[in-house]
Formats: sequence, C-alpha cells, structure tokens
Amino acid sequence: MNAIAGTATAPTSTSVSATLRKLYFLRFAFASVWAALVFTTADTLGPLSAALLVVYPLFDVACTVVDLRSGRAAGGPVRGLYVNIALSTLTGIGLAVAATSGIPAVLRVWGVWAVTAGLVQLIVGAARRRLGGQWAMIVSGAISTFAGASFFAQAGRDDASLANLAGYAFLGGVFFLVSALRLKRAGQDA
Repeated sequence: MNAIAGTATAPTSTSVSATLRKLYFLRFAFASVWAALVFTTADTLGPLSAALLVVYPLFDVACTVVDLRSGRAAGGPVRGLYVNIALSTLTGIGLAVAATSGIPAVLRVWGVWAVTAGLVQLIVGAARRRLGGQWAMIVSGAISTFAGASFFAQAGRDDASLANLAGYAFLGGVFFLVSALRLKRAGQDA
C-alpha cells in the first residue's frame, strides 16, 4: 500500500529480486543442513531418513509458493512454478510410499523428480534472466536433469545409497547461494 496516495503499488523487479534473494539464502541453509543429516543416515532407510526424504520436496513446495506470490505480484512468469508445486507435492507423496519399499524405490522417485523439476527450473531461470543471478539456476536445472537420470540408474545397483542425494541437495543449495549473491549484486548495480 502506498502510504502517500493510499493505493496499492505493484512490486518492482527490485522487490522481487529482494524476495528471491532472501528465499535463495534460506534454501541454501536448508539444503546444507538437510544434506548433512541425510549423509549421516545414508546407508539405511529408517524413520529419520524417510522423514527427511519427504520433508525436502514439501519444503520445496513452501518455497515455491513464496516465489509464486512474489512473481505473480510483479507480473512475472509463474506457470512453471505451478508445475513445480504439483511435481514436488506428488514427489513428497511418492517418497513416503517409496520409503516403505527401500532405497532403490526412493532413488527412482527422486530421479524422476530431479529430471522434471530440473527442466522446470531451467525454463523458469531462463524466463527470469533479466532479473540477473539466474544463470546459476539455469545451470542447476540442467545438472538436476542429468543427476536425476543417474539416480534412476543407480537404483538398479546393489550398492544403492542415499549419500548421492545429500550431495545433490548440497550442490543445489550452492547454486541457490550463488544466485542470491548475484541477485544482490544485480540489485546494487540497478
């Protein structure tokens, strides 16, 4: 609400960038902690690791809702974000079911999610490139797509483990950190 005129004002790309920057810092912190916890439980699929697996896509849903609200308010591209919410919600449900079947089933579900969500991230990052700081999201989306295929392949091996999911999440968090730092620089240059 504009205090002087008493009317609502549309957010600028600067306010969207500020929201995304905060969100990306939060996503980096979450991914780092999550990866550390998963790495310590990677060899077995117990109640803690199963809960962690389900929490990750649900956290993604919550972050995407925040992202969607800021993007929609600024008139930005949001269709891909709706797709991401659906994918992550279905993945949370799929992981809860897969966790009862073992690590290979979890890797298959995670792999499908990584491929599809990576493609969405790549498309959304490309559509937002004018905001700055999105090249890391584009690269992360591409890497996610390839990593997802490797998780699916790993599910067929005898030594299947959740350890690679921890590395995947941490690397994704690093890309969010890079994007947050680049958005800050882009905001200062503007």
